[in-house]
Amino acid sequence: MTGNPSGNAPRPASAPRAWQRMLSGRRLDLLDPSPADIEIADIAHGLARVARWNGQTLGEHAFSVAQHALVVEQIVGALQSEPHWRLAALLHDAPEYVIGDLISPFKAAVGLDYKAFETRLLQAIHRRFGLPPTLPGPATAAIKRADRIAAYYEATVLAGFALEEAALFFGEPTDLPPALRQALGDLQAQPAAEAQAAFLARFNALSGT
Repeated sequence: MTGNPSGNAPRPASAPRAWQRMLSGRRLDLLDPSPADIEIADIAHGLARVARWNGQTLGEHAFSVAQHALVVEQIVGALQSEPHWRLAALLHDAPEYVIGDLISPFKAAVGLDYKAFETRLLQAIHRRFGLPPTLPGPATAAIKRADRIAAYYEATVLAGFALEEAALFFGEPTDLPPALRQALGDLQAQPAAEAQAAFLARFNALSGT
């Protein structure tokens, strides 16, 4: 692939390579990501192959970030009524198709530069799919709450945490609808191909494509 399809300013020839080639053929500049170089098929493929909990989960398959994203979107839909932000919930960890899923202790060790990098990439993803670069406070709060609920159930059902330990780190979810609580209690990791297909199908349903 030649040229500079994203429109970003070219970097000096001597600079380290700062882009990743995706299966779609896009070259995503990691330091200055362009929405034009972001494809949902690349996101779905990558997230379905990134393991939550550094792979330390029960079952034959890793519990992928794609499946986690589906769980968070399901929780947001069950707990609040604003449908527009369900797409944002599905994409809340989308940068991890490039940067992987660093566990929280390692994120803390890396520091704020990592968070700034992650935020810049998420903002480009939002622009690509018609979402505001920065979500309104209530939407952000709803997604963060759903993320912690998902983490609690993933930790206790799949990652070997005791209930008390998970409650300490993630908070114990209360007042969940019974059907949602049942679904979360029955979590099982899916094969990558199934998680990828489910993520794409849910994206298409939420985005109307």
